Amino acid sequence: MNKFRFTLKIAAIATFLFAFASFAQAQATRTWVSGVGDDANPCSRTAPCKTFAGAISKTADCGEIDALDPGGFGAVTITKSITIDGTGTLAGILASLTTGVIINADNTKVVTLRGLSINGACNGIRGINILQAKTVNVEDCMIFRFANEGILSQDNDGLQLNIRNCVIRDNAGDGVAVQATTTQTKGSFIHSSFTGNGNGVHAKINSRLVARDCNFSGNTSNGILADGGTGVIRVSESEIADNGTNGVNGGTGGVVSINSCDIHNNNGTGALASGGGEVDTYGNNRIFANGTDLCATCTAKTPN
Repeated sequence: MNKFRFTLKIAAIATFLFAFASFAQAQATRTWVSGVGDDANPCSRTAPCKTFAGAISKTADCGEIDALDPGGFGAVTITKSITIDGTGTLAGILASLTTGVIINADNTKVVTLRGLSINGACNGIRGINILQAKTVNVEDCMIFRFANEGILSQDNDGLQLNIRNCVIRDNAGDGVAVQATTTQTKGSFIHSSFTGNGNGVHAKINSRLVARDCNFSGNTSNGILADGGTGVIRVSESEIADNGTNGVNGGTGGVVSINSCDIHNNNGTGALASGGGEVDTYGNNRIFANGTDLCATCTAKTPN
């Protein structure tokens, strides 16, 4: 009897190991989605899945999901290192009453979103919600019409957020908001447009951001806002215009640094330091045609 039980245990262990190996083997390094796919498929090139959520469970850590043809591929939650790439076609996420992409991986994971159109349909919660990761890259994406932020980063473990060649527009909340309770979040924004939002970019507590060659225009409130006591954003070679209140606002202990920027036609002050905040200027900005042009509260800086 004991020998029989031992044999059963060995058989059960073997079955478990075989099932685990089969599952691991089923996760491909590259998977595919299609507008006419099916999530019951293996997500291969010839048998693609229908949604990003269907493909992600079949994609290995550090793998990639690619879009074969136009389609709406649905909201997705990401818990691993992965690249989702819609380059070359219309790779859409229609996120009515939900969040388009939730990133909740551990602090070793790198997530890249490339070539996606993320549409909030005027009632979506937010475009991208970053809870935790090591690095998040958002490249060649359009994020629009959400009831809150286009992108909200609230990682507390030292995230690096990189935004390149993106359009983040017409969101009721901030285009991008970055905050961290403990370890500082760093961000690099380049060749991107933040227009028609509440604030274009909002550097909140424990954020240190840099932006170059960007457009912060037509937002309901500020083009750029830094506050929260420790929010910092340094902006160079950018257009900051036609915002509902101020072009840039260093408020409540925040710091905005402006270098070689065009700041004009904002309804309030072109560059404002308020509430114990700071605006640093290197004297090479063009500030004109605002409600108030003089940067009377700015701190003049001299390049080394």
